[in-house]
Amino acid sequence: MHKKITIGITQSEARFENYQSWIHGGDQDIELITLSSEKQNTDDVKRCNGILLSGGIDVTPAFYNSQRTRYPHMPKNGWNRERDLFEMKVFQLAEENGLPVLAICRGMQLVNVFLGGSLVPDLEETGKEDHKRHKETDVVHRVRITPGSLLSSVIKTDTGEVNSAHHQAVDAVSNLLLVNCLSADGVIEGVEWKDPNGKAPLLCVQWHPERMADKNNNPLSENIRNWFLSGAAK
Repeated sequence: MHKKITIGITQSEARFENYQSWIHGGDQDIELITLSSEKQNTDDVKRCNGILLSGGIDVTPAFYNSQRTRYPHMPKNGWNRERDLFEMKVFQLAEENGLPVLAICRGMQLVNVFLGGSLVPDLEETGKEDHKRHKETDVVHRVRITPGSLLSSVIKTDTGEVNSAHHQAVDAVSNLLLVNCLSADGVIEGVEWKDPNGKAPLLCVQWHPERMADKNNNPLSENIRNWFLSGAAK
């Protein structure tokens, strides 16, 4: 009999069901808990074996000391400060309880901000390529993996193709993190602990492994899921 595990997934404004179906995968030994700022259910973190920080709305600029109140592609209805604060608390509790964390897109940006890093408000504004989702289609581009990183050991390749649906990115990297992946135009596509000793497992990626077209056989999705669930099972 397999060990039952419980995964907490932070509520996203759009396509939330993709995270749920990707993690669950029809496995009856996996229980999912939705963590949301509306429910303020941080107490549920103690029931979890792993935490997934999902994608979604831009992180409030004030949290990375940005004075900008307008920029291209900013949220039409403003930011969600309550979600930011809630998920920062979830991340803190996950670390305190030794839970593996998988942070996706906004989740990666939130972790970097929480740990003292900053964000690029809009990539194209800085001359980078378009990394945004177009209508219902994600952009696809290649990434280069940092040798010797946790990500490299997880996916067991030095390059690959990922989907892309973001207009922001990590700018200044937290002193506690290292870059484990870059796009061809130099956008930071992944971060992890610089020194993982004594810390809970952490893997952050900018792409969306939960909705890649080839997620069942692309190591940049399948291997990441397997790493996360294996860590949760421990």
